[in-house]
Amino acid sequence: MTETLANALLLVGSFFCLVAGIGVVRLNDVFSRMHAATKAGTLGLALICIAIMLLADTWLHLAEAVFVFLFMIASAPVGAHLIGRAAFHNYQPMDPKTQADPESEPFRHPVRLPDSSLPTSELVAEPSHKSPDDPDNG
Repeated sequence: MTETLANALLLVGSFFCLVAGIGVVRLNDVFSRMHAATKAGTLGLALICIAIMLLADTWLHLAEAVFVFLFMIASAPVGAHLIGRAAFHNYQPMDPKTQADPESEPFRHPVRLPDSSLPTSELVAEPSHKSPDDPDNG
């Protein structure tokens, strides 16, 4: 029973990995490709790791599958966010069918500190722990 379930998970997981690979090759813009690679690829790898966990003979094999699963779950969203953010800030062309949020334009330009000869540490006001009525506050 366990082997049958693991084989089914391997097949479904490999299908999702195949869909992710086809999506990276066939989709038109960086945002769609990134979506295909992270969503379908992560789901496919997760199903494959669960199948390996079911078939693990030793604790070492089980731990290895768990660590691969956790690393993929932790790193895929961060990588996708950084790729998407870089593409967004560099005005990468989008597929005409991709819908953009019109309120996202202010986020294209990072907030910059005002030009000044002061070091950055002096531009940011430190919170004062003294009360306004304190005679030493001057």
